[in-house]
Order: sequence, then structure tokens, then C-alpha cells
Amino acid sequence: MIEDLHLRHHSADEAKRVLDQLVDLYLEVYPDDGEFHSEDRYRRQLDLHMQRAGWEMVTATINEALVGYIYGFPLPPQTRWWEGIHEPAPPGFTDENGTRTFALSELLVHPAWRRQGIAAALHDALVLSRPERRTTLLVRSDNDVAQRAYEAWGWSKVTKLQPHWEGAPIFDVLVRTSVDVD
Repeated sequence: MIEDLHLRHHSADEAKRVLDQLVDLYLEVYPDDGEFHSEDRYRRQLDLHMQRAGWEMVTATINEALVGYIYGFPLPPQTRWWEGIHEPAPPGFTDENGTRTFALSELLVHPAWRRQGIAAALHDALVLSRPERRTTLLVRSDNDVAQRAYEAWGWSKVTKLQPHWEGAPIFDVLVRTSVDVD
């Protein structure tokens, strides 16, 4: 692990103070990657996600420079998260009550700082601190690096999902169950 790495949990109000830095890093991670990864769409996504009850983010800084972050939120009972899910999905898989599932929305690390344990540190700082019974995320099936990392961190593929957003790709739906669940 990097000696000067500092991880910090943020509420939505705290994260709004560094919003431009979050967007700038996102654009460095996804340069020229089409409308789906545009600044305008990502700012709208962040704004909507930050309004979710229980939204939480962990940032990684080195010498006060933002090098990565992860964020997510609990899925409410009437969530739209599962819209576009492909079958088969296990019975009751998409049933939510507001405390069952934490949705991990973004995990990114600046390209210059990858393969140094930062993503794993961010992942563990957020995911392992959550009280929900399970965590879910969407990852592109062609993102081999992310797929291998999530598998190593205990995630399992359940099915596929294509969100109803303009230009959205088809994602693999991954789930990680909390180790404290009876």
C-alpha cells in the first residue's frame, strides 16, 4: 500500500464541496468514451445519486491530490435500479426494502495510480463498513480487469442488465453478500 494514501468517508454535503474534482477525475478515467461518459451526463448522475438517503463516498488522496473514489447508496423499496434486468434472475432477487442492498455506483482510480492497491482499499473502506445484507454493482462484461478484481474481492455474477439510459451498455450484475449475514 502507498504510504501517503489517505482515505476519507464523505456525506453528500461534504462531497458537493469537491464536485468539480470528482468530475475531473471521472473524465480522466473515461476520456473520449462517448456520450455515456460525458461530463453533462455524469454531473446529472452525481446530482441524482447524492440525493439518495444513505449515499456515501470514500475518497483516496495522495499528498492532498484526489487519485480515486468510490460511492453508492442503499436501494429503496421502489428502486429503478433493477429496471432492464435480464432473466433468469433468482426469485425475489430484485425485492428491496431500503436496508437489504447497497448499490455501488462508481469505483475509479486515476490511470497513473492503478495497480497499487488503491481500488482494493477504497472498496474495503466502503463495502465492509456497510450494514446492508448485500452489495450490488454493474460492470461491463468486457472490462476484464474489473471483472477479475471483483471476483478476487468475493463478488459473484448473477445476470445481466441494460439500463434504460440513452446509449447505456449491457452490464453484468454482480453481488457480494455481507459476511455477517446469518
